[in-house]
Amino acid sequence: MNHTMHGIIFSYGKPTGLGDLIAHRIPGSMPFGGNYRVVDFMLSSMVNAGIHDVGVIMHGKCQSMLDHLGNGRSWDLSRNRGGLTLLPAFAYAESRNSAGRFRGKVEALGCVLEYLREIRQEYVVLADSDLVINLPLEQVLQAHIASGADLTEVCTAEPGDPSDTYLEMDEQGRIVDVAYDVHTPAGYRCLNVCILRRELLVQLVEECMAHNRYSFRHHILQDQKDRLHLHAYVWQGYAARIDTVQTYYRRSMELLDPAQRRLLFDPQRPILAKENDAPPTYLDPAGVCENSLIADGCDIQGSVKNCILFRGVRVEKGAQVENCVLFKGTVVKKDATLRCVIADKAVTIREGRTLIGDESYPVVVARNATV
Repeated sequence: MNHTMHGIIFSYGKPTGLGDLIAHRIPGSMPFGGNYRVVDFMLSSMVNAGIHDVGVIMHGKCQSMLDHLGNGRSWDLSRNRGGLTLLPAFAYAESRNSAGRFRGKVEALGCVLEYLREIRQEYVVLADSDLVINLPLEQVLQAHIASGADLTEVCTAEPGDPSDTYLEMDEQGRIVDVAYDVHTPAGYRCLNVCILRRELLVQLVEECMAHNRYSFRHHILQDQKDRLHLHAYVWQGYAARIDTVQTYYRRSMELLDPAQRRLLFDPQRPILAKENDAPPTYLDPAGVCENSLIADGCDIQGSVKNCILFRGVRVEKGAQVENCVLFKGTVVKKDATLRCVIADKAVTIREGRTLIGDESYPVVVARNATV
């Protein structure tokens, strides 16, 4: 039997430690790895698994995400029927006398309940947009079907923040306990990627909405674990949730290690990104570029070491840039010095300026700033 899947991605603003980096965007639209946005990884995982219909539930500072996704053509999701569907979750604001911010994923799903009812595929994949992962979702589906579970959650043995969701399971992989906001986390960290049948998803959302229940991890994972068969799929590959400045910087710098890049970028499951029509990067004969990821359209006349440069970055003569992440359009003027700096889009570092952070506490320069 040919089982098919439909993708739902939650793309919304939520409390994080990303500070100025999400002043104009939501975490899923954060630039990552020189050529990508964070959401590209989950979108690519879905497309690589043969998913042709994806709904993106959004609220908050969505303009950057809207501009990036467009009509979905970059991921082969621009279709006359189905394909990429953008689902703003503000429609319920007036009825609930709120500013449009939903209280949890179940409430967001309730806002697009008619969309869920019209899904053509048998299974639905629910995932967050702020997870950097290259996940073989077809294998997750096969494991889900083989286990006979009602719902399968993807998790990892790697530790995370105490506020994350943690799963404990029996020898067969059945989830027996779900906990979050615990002082000492135990078990496997949930990656907030799950698979279940469309009919069950609609039923659960309808039940929760009828009783003013809105949290997926509390009102479904915790409350339903004894009634439903919840199964865990343990992912042993690369997985990074981008939720703090320190995490973003550390995970970005990891990509300078070829071994780490191989864990994330699998030729069999390519990561797709928005088309880039920039010219090739120019490296001045007197310039230096060592152990760095450089996007197209950059102009390097100074020294760049151990850095990630996005499209259109310019480093002028005499400038020294080391252990930095520079977003699109950043200009580092002559004789400036940067170390352990994250510069947001269209930042200008003036001539002769020095900015030095630490690997544990990188300096963040806000979008459009001149320093």
